[in-house]
Amino acid sequence: MSRQPKNWATHSIRPDTNVHAAAGFALDPVPQYGLPMANHLSSDQVTHYQRDGFLFPLRGTAAEEALQYRTSLEAARASHPELMQGVEAQKLHLVTTWMADIVRTPTILDAVESLIGPDLLCWSSTLFVKPADGKSFVSWHQDGNYWGLSNPEIVSAWLALSASTVESGCMQMVPGSHEWDTTEHNETFDADNLLSRGQVMKREIDSSDAVDLVLAPGEISLHHVNVAHASAPNNSTDDRIGIAIRYVSPNVKQRLSEKDSATLVRGEDRVGNFEHEERPAHDFEPAAMSRLAHIVARRKSTVYQDTPQ
Repeated sequence: MSRQPKNWATHSIRPDTNVHAAAGFALDPVPQYGLPMANHLSSDQVTHYQRDGFLFPLRGTAAEEALQYRTSLEAARASHPELMQGVEAQKLHLVTTWMADIVRTPTILDAVESLIGPDLLCWSSTLFVKPADGKSFVSWHQDGNYWGLSNPEIVSAWLALSASTVESGCMQMVPGSHEWDTTEHNETFDADNLLSRGQVMKREIDSSDAVDLVLAPGEISLHHVNVAHASAPNNSTDDRIGIAIRYVSPNVKQRLSEKDSATLVRGEDRVGNFEHEERPAHDFEPAAMSRLAHIVARRKSTVYQDTPQ
């Protein structure tokens, strides 16, 4: 059974409050968007996200489609294992047509648009495969501490390709933690930690305050860039497979380098903070693989310059 936080109902702020103001960023003004249109999030769901820093479960794709995507992923893991970990595993939508389709899924984009507006870029599509070994885990952390992005017009959509349960080590999040001041992290580089640096918040987290984000295949959760989250080892009999798609508005820019890239997936980019990435014509085409190598090399020298290569 999913654990519910002791103070689940107490994380309440007014819907018109700028929930990013206390997230530890030096902020540019954050635009206010109107109520969601049909097929987007309801006003209650938007308020829930603003209050807690996350929202789940939402239907991203049909369960059968998620199974097809998993089949495609398993084939890619067999043919290109070098792309399944590290920075390379953050940009598979640049070299596989099925991942390019995932990051452009209309139902996912509709939900994200409700939170950060109609112009959307995909900054990364990070693959998280947690083997059923009872070892691999993700420590308590906040994403905003190490991505180098300028403001929190960022939403992560986590798509389950397999069942994400308490037993398999689903994500856990602390409601309202996106309003905490920025917390320093220790970098452990633990081999069993799925994070690039093995980063751990320098803050005591009471696990009884956390919510288990249980998802069925094809379901998604949405979370704020500064919400505290973690996940325990996978003690089930199947790999826990998810894709964390990081969407940003064009107003976001990279602070750690002069250049960064992203994929325009909806609307327009009138700002130009990111170089636009191309969609692959077919899986692992040479031109796409060359572009990926260039982008990965740049990220390794900037955002991930202090991580093991």
